[in-house]
This record gives sequence, C-alpha cells and structure tokens, in this order.
Amino acid sequence: MAAVELYVIRHAIAEPRGDAWPDDAKRPLSEDGTARFKKVVRGLDALKVSIDLVLTSPLVRARQTAELLASGLQSRPHVATIDALAPGGSFSAVVAEIEKHAKRSAIALVGHEPGLGEMAARLAGSKHPYSFKKGGVCRIDIGGLPMTKPGDLRWFLPPKVLKAIRG
Repeated sequence: MAAVELYVIRHAIAEPRGDAWPDDAKRPLSEDGTARFKKVVRGLDALKVSIDLVLTSPLVRARQTAELLASGLQSRPHVATIDALAPGGSFSAVVAEIEKHAKRSAIALVGHEPGLGEMAARLAGSKHPYSFKKGGVCRIDIGGLPMTKPGDLRWFLPPKVLKAIRG
C-alpha cells in the first residue's frame, strides 16, 4: 500500500452569481480569477508539486480551475470529471473515486465550499471543517489506498502565499 499525496483545491474566483449566469453550473471563472490562479499554479510548480491525476467537479468553474492546474504543472496530469465533487456530493463517493486510482501517487481534487472544507477535514481526521479561500490548496498525505485511517495534513496555503512563492 503506497502513500498518496492528495491536493485539495477550491476553484478559483468565478463570475458573480446573477442574471448573466442563471445556471450556476455554467458560471465560468472570471478573467481576474483565471489570472490569479495561474500565479497559484506557478507557486505550486516552484514547490515542485507533481500531480498524476486531477479529479474535478463537473461545474464549469471547477473544470476550468482543474485545466489551468493541469496545463501549468510540469507533470501535465490527466483531468477527469466526477460528480462526487459537485456541490452536495458525499464524502464516501469522493473516497470511492480516489480509491479507483490506487496506483497514483499524487491526486488533486478540485471542488466547492462548504463541502470541500468538510471533506478535507475528514480526510485528515479533523472534526472541524477547513475554510478554503478561492484558489486555496492543502496537501493531505494518506498511507495508501484503500484508506484505512485518516491522513496527515502536510500544509494548507491560501492563494496569496502560493502567488508570493511562484519563483
């Protein structure tokens, strides 16, 4: 059972809710959100983060964030959309999706608050949800798949810090 690095990522800044986007699932990243998240990805790349697979919510803003992540890292991970990361998805469904990729050593999960913070906390064995800024990233190391115990929170960085270390 090999160790797995999980990178839990909240989608970047999206267009505001409102009349322009009556279907929230189709609401895209804003121009500013895209530019800012590209800097976050450069920070991750400067930290030598290497991801094998990106699992993302099917909502447009999350998919766009996942694509920016994949295209900006040297490892150029594959991106796969999973319904379990959409708002309202269950923790057990996310874990089942992760466990389908037991041969991977580093998996990113791109999703939405408040469910994402609750999921990350449970993955790390905390009873208190984490609070993600848009574009924020945390790394949780798990002993292997299938998960038999909570993982270890290695770091949790807001986008401001990742943008500052982009090298």
